[in-house]
Amino acid sequence: MNVVVTGLGTTSPLGGDVASTWEGALAGRSGVRTLENDWEEKYGIPVTFAGQLVVPPSEVLSRPETKRMDPSAQMAIVAAREAWADAGSPEVDPERLGSIVSSGIGGVWTLLTAWDTVKERGASRVLPLTVPMLMPNSPTAYVSLEFKARAGAHAPVSACASGAEAIGMGFEMIQSGRADIVICGGTEAAIHPLPISAFASMQALSKRNDDPAGASRPYDVSRDGFVMGEGSGVVILESEEHAQARGAKVYARLLGLGMTADAHHIAAPEPNGAGQTRAMELALERAGLTTADISHVNAHATSTPVGDMIEARGIRSLLGAHADQVLLSATKSMTGHLLGGAGALESVFTIKALETRTAPPTINVTEPDPELQVDLVRDAPRALPEGQTAAINNSFGFGGHNVALVFGTV
Repeated sequence: MNVVVTGLGTTSPLGGDVASTWEGALAGRSGVRTLENDWEEKYGIPVTFAGQLVVPPSEVLSRPETKRMDPSAQMAIVAAREAWADAGSPEVDPERLGSIVSSGIGGVWTLLTAWDTVKERGASRVLPLTVPMLMPNSPTAYVSLEFKARAGAHAPVSACASGAEAIGMGFEMIQSGRADIVICGGTEAAIHPLPISAFASMQALSKRNDDPAGASRPYDVSRDGFVMGEGSGVVILESEEHAQARGAKVYARLLGLGMTADAHHIAAPEPNGAGQTRAMELALERAGLTTADISHVNAHATSTPVGDMIEARGIRSLLGAHADQVLLSATKSMTGHLLGGAGALESVFTIKALETRTAPPTINVTEPDPELQVDLVRDAPRALPEGQTAAINNSFGFGGHNVALVFGTV
């Protein structure tokens, strides 16, 4: 069964919706800035910047909604509403509608605020909705409630691959016949003192406090770690038959999915990138395509010294003789790393790249790593090559999770 994309939604460090986010990406604008808080002074946190939302959910949602949802769920609802409206608010049997929205960390703000309440004010002052708010499945549950999605509500948790895995599961949910439409994506709201401290402690974050906008620099020889980001991306997946019957606009086709596990280390990727390459190979095989069909890759590319080159070697290994015919983008250079939301936002970017035949730029790369050897789109967008109709979105996560999605033009 063929699966198509009929709706897109996001709230991100570049904009409060898809149009503004995509415009920011094409302009090569950074959404990373210094955080306006006292965390450095109060807690000694060594990293003072992140990619925060341009439009806080409190400006979009009602006060009762924000009070009963963790920020991760709030962001998911904002993106899901846009995606649903963009799909034409389709009429569908609730028993044939699914929800798969993931988070890598879950309701960390709710959890840690509740613990502060216990310590400072006592257990009796903890909010009754604390557990439903902190659950990692809370965003998908709220999306299911909002749209009456009764075919299933799922939340695969695979760290930074979570959002892409959710889209992959939506693909399989439709192909298996369980649903006609699936609202799927990822969300993350983890710009909080504890996650920042923890990632900094493991030397994963950039510490360019004097240059926040230039801190995320995938593939640059001076890259020194990733930049935290927040937000959500949601896509509406639909069986092609259902979309055609209602005359829906179709952005792209979701053609292939590849998922593997490194089984190597709890945080570090397998040094040879074999699992990453295999995920891409499986996605192409399932799509019935060859590397000659690929025009664009939106790379995971977090800006870490080790991880970037492992992925680059995997992409080169996959593409072989076609490596110089494929445009590579690393959009985390602009948004920061949305963790569980990254694969979903970057799927939106990949779909828009195919729709507009334009690859978004990678910013902050002043001296590309000589080992890269793939055609990196730098500083300004570029037109996709003619005749190549598909693109790959890569997402990899702590724990060795590898997800590759292949999208194709209509």
